[in-house]
Amino acid sequence: MPQNHSATAQSKAVIAKLAEPRRIEGLHPIAARFIYSLRLIALHERARRDPVPELASRLGSVETAAKSLALGHAISATWPENIHVSRFCCALLSHDEAAIGALVDSAVNRDRAGFEGAIEGLIRPDRIHRLWDAVLGLVVAEMRER
Repeated sequence: MPQNHSATAQSKAVIAKLAEPRRIEGLHPIAARFIYSLRLIALHERARRDPVPELASRLGSVETAAKSLALGHAISATWPENIHVSRFCCALLSHDEAAIGALVDSAVNRDRAGFEGAIEGLIRPDRIHRLWDAVLGLVVAEMRER
């Protein structure tokens, strides 16, 4: 009986942790910039406008803007459902944004295992390489700007 109580308490702790929204400040700066870019892309798509000019202005580079847009499209094409993003001004991350932020964080740290672990069971294995390549493209573009 004590083992069941311990397992139940452990499960409750995991569920409670999942219920707490993560904050954007906990992400690497490149990941945080991409989350804001993703929010901006969603806003522009809703208004049926091209996001690249504003992305380029905010990110300081047409290349980084294009890589952000390419990554956004790669995520949309591989994600199992519509991506939920928070409002542009919100410091809290949606569950999708938290997972995407973990992907970018892993790529910044050159951690392919962490990258795959962040989306294990969410994305089909045959689609992971497309996301990895797109995230690396963004990271390289961001590093060139520094």
